[in-house]
Amino acid sequence: MDDLFYNLQLFAEAGTLVNATGSYVNAYTGDTTPFDGSNSLAGELKTFYDTELLENARIEMFYAQFAKKQALPANHGTTVEWRKWNTFAKASKLEEGVIPTGQKFGMSAKTGSINQYGTYAAISDKLELHAYDDTILGATEEMGASAAETQEALIRDGLLVNTNVMYCDNITLATGAVAGTPTSPDTMEASDTALCLLTPDSVNKAVTIMKKNRVPRINGKYYCVIHPSVAYDLRSSKDWVEVHKYAAATEIFNGEIGELHGCRFIEDVFAPILKGDYVNKAGTATYASYMFGKDAFGIIDPAGGALEMIVKDKSQIGGPLNQFSTVGYKFETNGCTILYPERVLRIMSCSSYSATDEVN
Repeated sequence: MDDLFYNLQLFAEAGTLVNATGSYVNAYTGDTTPFDGSNSLAGELKTFYDTELLENARIEMFYAQFAKKQALPANHGTTVEWRKWNTFAKASKLEEGVIPTGQKFGMSAKTGSINQYGTYAAISDKLELHAYDDTILGATEEMGASAAETQEALIRDGLLVNTNVMYCDNITLATGAVAGTPTSPDTMEASDTALCLLTPDSVNKAVTIMKKNRVPRINGKYYCVIHPSVAYDLRSSKDWVEVHKYAAATEIFNGEIGELHGCRFIEDVFAPILKGDYVNKAGTATYASYMFGKDAFGIIDPAGGALEMIVKDKSQIGGPLNQFSTVGYKFETNGCTILYPERVLRIMSCSSYSATDEVN
């Protein structure tokens, strides 16, 4: 019996088009046809959905507002270099007629490279037609939240590798006395009798470290991003100043909740909840709070690579029977590049919720 050969492409959807950069392309023949304006969403709708995406993303972005932005023009590669001059030592006393030894002048550089991130969801024509609510709008709002969470996690995880770390004191819960200062996650207490807490005194110590390192402030203050579980313990302090008490006179950053010892606090549900190598003495979660000075880390802002909303209606993307539309986004980022290690202080603590909070 002769061998039989089958062309499986005969079973494919003949004439299916691929949306390419300059035209529609037939996936099987390579033939191209010009773009047809009737197959695109109206410009007004695109603008509306873009606005919805950006507004929803902006609501949930906390770390990025403290970054030093660096533009990356189109056609200039994917890597950016931040440069800074090295500092000089203090002058020494001069001796009459003696030329002193000069100092070396130099510079150092930090580099960061961008990657592309994105996701999408498909919405059936039946759901779009019969749902009570605007499904495209709803998907756009949720995509905004997804974009913000992705960007927050990339920055947060980039900051975690910084080696400038302070551990909060272990506090005896019955008396409030200091029971010792941890030097590693596995020496952080999280029991019924002692807890490693971010207290007003811990904040004071952190601010002192920043001052000793001569870290420049942001509008006269340092800023710290903390998880709500950590904020719960800290806000019980009588020294806590609620944000509304100074809001009229100063700029308010997104998520700002209050001030203590010259540091203003930003509450962020995406602030790190850690386990694995970071578990405390009780084997439960620990928390990383980041205190910032000016220009502590950098974010690349690539031309043409900013957060972009992409909506394809069912006549564009929905197959031979126009059965679904898609809603998605993409963007390019380096996450973050730490420019000055001493300007980012990672403050490690536990909280009253260490036993119940899940890793984020």
